[in-house]
Amino acid sequence: MSGPDLAIVGAGPAGLSAAIAARRHGLDVVVIEREGEAGGIPRHCAHPPFGLREFGRVMTGPAYARRLAAAAREAGAEIRTGTTVVAIEPGPRLVLASDAGAGELAPRRVLLATGVRETTRAARLIGGSKPAGVMNTGTLQGLVHLEGRRPFLRPLIVGTELVAFSAILTCRHAGIVPRAMVEAGEAVTARWPAALLPRLLGIPIWRGTALVAIEGERQVNAAVLQGADGRRRRVATDGIVLTGGFRPEATLVRTSHLALDKATGGPEIDQFGRTSDPAIFAAGNVLRPVETAGWCFREGRRMAGFVAASLADALPDPEPSLRLVAADGYAWVLPQRIVGGEGSREGALQLRVTRPLAGRPVVATEPAVRGAPFASRPERRLSFPLAALPAAATGTATIAVEPDEALR
Repeated sequence: MSGPDLAIVGAGPAGLSAAIAARRHGLDVVVIEREGEAGGIPRHCAHPPFGLREFGRVMTGPAYARRLAAAAREAGAEIRTGTTVVAIEPGPRLVLASDAGAGELAPRRVLLATGVRETTRAARLIGGSKPAGVMNTGTLQGLVHLEGRRPFLRPLIVGTELVAFSAILTCRHAGIVPRAMVEAGEAVTARWPAALLPRLLGIPIWRGTALVAIEGERQVNAAVLQGADGRRRRVATDGIVLTGGFRPEATLVRTSHLALDKATGGPEIDQFGRTSDPAIFAAGNVLRPVETAGWCFREGRRMAGFVAASLADALPDPEPSLRLVAADGYAWVLPQRIVGGEGSREGALQLRVTRPLAGRPVVATEPAVRGAPFASRPERRLSFPLAALPAAATGTATIAVEPDEALR
């Protein structure tokens, strides 16, 4: 039952960067990946830009993934592909399954880096029949880049998060010309200049439009769309790409003893990445939907330093803590627990809003603390410096949006 210093669950950018950094701290590291190849989501994204901050050059996703995996192996990390963690138990102890059979691993620390997944059609409550040709971005990328297939010719791309523009590039690679992008909101979700890409390629963006039903027998032949005025129209198409709507891949957390944060859908953590079990850490998009590969890389590297500090008994006690709750207007706040102690106020809270919103963040501690004014749409990155929080604050505090007249 003796195991490594650190077992990392997931071999995407967060997990692999954590492995590299943990080896530099002198830790014995095992990375466990259920897929047959390490690298995570970038393996499916055969387009730039990846790797500029990490490796000083612009790379495609597969090249970036290979570089990360090679760097982790060169650093001395063991990567076990084709191996699934089926349960996390106190100890910590991991229950494993692979082609070789069942097994267990008892590392001193665990880092969860299992990433995210896109919301399914069923979860989006889209009606109609169930023909072939309906898929999320990850499936599209796998079919095109890994299997060399072209599943349709004139699909609708549903959503305008950043990943939707990745879907456009994947379509272009395969000679697929999207009929249009469909966005239920009144504005494109991704930041400018992402919306320039479909314009340059002659792909219209239908804003204020929702997909309500899909038609077809063996293959999609039409979509039923509804405008903001409630009117419906039928549009001919041979495919549907459902993009975004990300959710953390937190099945292991849901079936474990770890606390799950309902707002993010991922594990609850403190500012050092510790979950409710201080021997188990988390990094990357398992924590929230959703950040870039580069962000996850840097977060994994930072969390590896906290793991090393934990093994050296150099982190503050996990309790008492200040528990933060996002009030109306915010989708979530991360981390959810803030502990005291030396070095405990470095970094920042991460926030997302549920709708276009302007104001100031205010944390209801004693005394209340206000942040800088902001104007933001959903899925845009917001932050609040931990250094602004009272050092001795404990208990529970809401973080709300205070209207700012200057932003009206």
